[in-house]
Amino acid sequence: MTYPVVESAEEKMMMALEYFEEELGTIRTGAANPSMLKNVTVDYYGSPTPLNQIAGIKVEEGRILVIKPYDPSSLKDIEKACNKADLGIAPQNDGTVIRLAVPKLTGETRKEMTKKVSKMAESAKVQIRNIRRDANQTIKKDASMDEDNQKDAEKDIQKLTDKYIDQIDEAADKKSAEVMKV
Repeated sequence: MTYPVVESAEEKMMMALEYFEEELGTIRTGAANPSMLKNVTVDYYGSPTPLNQIAGIKVEEGRILVIKPYDPSSLKDIEKACNKADLGIAPQNDGTVIRLAVPKLTGETRKEMTKKVSKMAESAKVQIRNIRRDANQTIKKDASMDEDNQKDAEKDIQKLTDKYIDQIDEAADKKSAEVMKV
């Protein structure tokens, strides 16, 4: 028997995992990837706007990100936003596009990126555990469930928690290996 609270918890855990996997895309691996710029927001006519909404982003030669604004007057603002985003890459403005040459990662930078992946993974695991806690509290408050059904639902939630934490660990290990690959 499936319980609505278990289904709801699984849905939330799935969303937490998807968000974590999206965030992993922002970690630099030495190869250019447009998702590295996902969190860059540009002050566009007074309002913070995601970079990908005001410019096209493409990869050239595997290591260079090219940002071509839809509105050429926003070029300086995009350059400022790239500097402010602390990407570790200096933007080069040629008057029509901005180029970001992604440098090869040093051993030290690779270790820093791996630590960042670990922190992100731990944060995602905390989210999963919080979802478990909330679901278990909901189960305990549900007067319509008898004790056996409550125990069954709690077991189901624990299985889901273990499953999603394992998936987070797998994704983090995969990303760490990608970062450490020379």
